[in-house]
Amino acid sequence: MAERIFIGVAWPYANGPLHLGHIAGAYLPADIFARYHRMKGNEVVMVSGSDTHGAPITLQADKEGVSPRELFERYHKLFLQVWQQFGISFDLYTHTDTENHHRISQTIFLRLKEKGYLLVQKQLQMYSEASQRFLPDRYVIGTCPHCGYERARGDQCEKCGALLEPTQLLNPKSLLDGTTPVLRETEHFFLNLPAFEERLKAYVAEHENIWRPNVYRFTRNYLEQGLQPRPITRDLDWGIPVPVEGFEGKVLYVWFEAVIGYLSATVEWAQLKRGEGRGTGDEWKAFWYDQATRSYYFIGKDNIPFHTLIWPAELIGAERLDDSDGDVKFVLPYDVPANEFLNLEGDKFSTSRNWAVWAHDVVARYNPDTFRYHLTAIAPETADTEFTWSDFVRRNNDELVGWWGNLVHRVLTFTARNFDGQVPQPSTLTERDQEVLQKAEEMLATVDSLLSTCRFRRALAEAMEFVRALNRYWDEQQPWQTIKSDRERTGTVCYVALRAIDTLKVALAPFLPFTCERLHHMLGYDGKVVGEFEVREVAERERTHKVLLYRPESASLRWQPSQLPPGQKLRDITPLFAKLDEKVAEEERAKLGKPTGY
Repeated sequence: MAERIFIGVAWPYANGPLHLGHIAGAYLPADIFARYHRMKGNEVVMVSGSDTHGAPITLQADKEGVSPRELFERYHKLFLQVWQQFGISFDLYTHTDTENHHRISQTIFLRLKEKGYLLVQKQLQMYSEASQRFLPDRYVIGTCPHCGYERARGDQCEKCGALLEPTQLLNPKSLLDGTTPVLRETEHFFLNLPAFEERLKAYVAEHENIWRPNVYRFTRNYLEQGLQPRPITRDLDWGIPVPVEGFEGKVLYVWFEAVIGYLSATVEWAQLKRGEGRGTGDEWKAFWYDQATRSYYFIGKDNIPFHTLIWPAELIGAERLDDSDGDVKFVLPYDVPANEFLNLEGDKFSTSRNWAVWAHDVVARYNPDTFRYHLTAIAPETADTEFTWSDFVRRNNDELVGWWGNLVHRVLTFTARNFDGQVPQPSTLTERDQEVLQKAEEMLATVDSLLSTCRFRRALAEAMEFVRALNRYWDEQQPWQTIKSDRERTGTVCYVALRAIDTLKVALAPFLPFTCERLHHMLGYDGKVVGEFEVREVAERERTHKVLLYRPESASLRWQPSQLPPGQKLRDITPLFAKLDEKVAEEERAKLGKPTGY
């Protein structure tokens, strides 16, 4: 029976280009998961968008002397390009400055207020006397009270991950003017998290055996410290206005409204389906109200509490988007497969410190599947891992070219040359032949099980271990020798190897869609594996915005063992991967230079 799978992916700040740390942290694993479930025939919607509000945007806009909108639209456009280049198959990728997102964010805010889950409190907030303005959290840096890191942000320490308030920082400084800010009183709305504490404890306990150990431990530790009300409005002139009289000049805090984007993006996706004549506009409701739906949120570890505690609290408190929807309640996150951090050549990826491998740059120069493979093979699923150019070159040459690409090319070219360019008709299969085909199906079942539980690194390793086993089978059978004396037996070996390669193509397609599509065609099949993307201009009442849409129906490959029939014509056989010169590692490492200081 088909499942309904919702996939929400972290919303990247549109204040700078994407780097490989972003891709590895959330977007690639989410795409692998979505492609796998679509191949299984499940009903999937994967959404995200550019985070366009908050201090990260205004800080960079101030630095460049441009408006926040001009800044985010530039990077949003670049993001749309990168997703297509890497094959990240969002059913909808939008952004948070749409009228739709404003409306739904304000609706959730008002529902929480009406149900008594919001408090109005006065608080002391950092104020720059030199600039005559309140300072949003990211406009303040100082020493982290937990780990002593000297350039911790006012919302979170980049080094130890602790969530902070600017007032907790030691030796605070304004990023606007370098002065020491003073404390001034201001009034804000707070989400009353303590009101949800018992329900959240029960919810978290139910997911102990579902969430990754690091996610569960982080969440439990956060709960055990005791939940406190968290401010959800800010003194800013850029963002979603607080829809309450007397709070003019204040906006919804970006962390509060950005997670609402998962809901608003799904609503927008359904509205676009209606506009195309392919739906009613209510398709979002099944994903958000049907408790059989499984919701997955792919994020980095610094966002864990927002998705395992704060977003569930918002959903529990609001209950539904509109009471006219009936007596339904929002679906809570089923799994939050948060990754740890991917480091770069001995240091942490950092946009602000200019220590990064920029996604749009490298994917224009290298096969995107090479990065998809390498970033999955070193995925920081349970601990921080490291990207190095030397390891990237090694894996490309040894594993993608040496194990997989070489196997495909040897088997297909040999078969095409000796059997009229088509899949041979096999004779009686030996016990060894049957074992190989059986192992291929077992491999596919194992990869299936691992992907279903978000263990992408192990799933890829299982597929590649079978690649090595199939290489051994081909070498031990020596078809280049048997073709001289036993054409029938040689044809059977080729048939078995092609069938096993065809099953491997299925297992590897979520990881390597571009090269698996080429292999799909080489094996004589029609249809697409990658699927098709469309960038569209969406008009609302006052503005338009660009979105990226993925057409899942255009990808025809299904999750099943090989159906390759004898007699099918092979075609256009070319190498899947190209070997990289070892000098590439030195050249790319030299381009990095040195990171700027924290």
